[in-house]
Amino acid sequence: MIPGGSESEHCDDAADEALIAAVALGDHAAREALVARHRPRVVLLAYRFTGRWDLAEDLAQEAFLRIFRAAASYTPQARFSSWLYRLVANLCWDQRRRMAREVRRLARAAQQRSGTVALSDLDAFERAERVRLAVAALPARQRLAVVLHRFDGLSHREIAEACGWTESAVESCLVRAYERLRKLLSDLE
Repeated sequence: MIPGGSESEHCDDAADEALIAAVALGDHAAREALVARHRPRVVLLAYRFTGRWDLAEDLAQEAFLRIFRAAASYTPQARFSSWLYRLVANLCWDQRRRMAREVRRLARAAQQRSGTVALSDLDAFERAERVRLAVAALPARQRLAVVLHRFDGLSHREIAEACGWTESAVESCLVRAYERLRKLLSDLE
C-alpha cells in the first residue's frame, strides 16, 4: 500500500503502467483498455474546460493519440493519470487560444445581461449556462484549477501534481477564481 493512498489507487497505478508498457509494444487491446479506463474523465475534463462536447471529444482523441505516440518514452515519475491530465490541460489551453475571440464574445454577452435575476425565475439550464459562461470567462490557469477541483474533485496536491504547479499556486488560483465567480454570478444570489 502507498503511504497516503489507498490500495485501489496503487492497483490502478500499476494497471495503468502495465497498460502503457503494453501500448509501447504495440498491443491494440491495451490501447482499448487504457482508453476505456480514462476516456470518460478526459472528455469530461475537456468539456468542462471548453464548454463544448464536440471540442471535448476531439481533444480527448488527440490526447490519446499523443499518449500512444509517446508510450515508448513514458517513465512513471508521476501517476499516469497526472501525466494524462497535464496533457489534456495543455491541449485545452491550446484550444482556448484558438477560440479566445469566441470566449470573449460569450463573456461580454453574459456581462451585458444586467440587473438582478431572481433564482426562482431561472430554470436549471439557464443557471448552468450562466455558470459555464462565468467559468469560461476565467483566466486559463484559474479555469483549469476550478474544473479540476470543483468538477473532478481533485485535491490541491493532485492538481499541483497534474499541472506541474506548487500547492500554494493552486490555492492562490482557486481563491482568485472563486472570488471572481462570486462577482460574476452575484446577481444569482
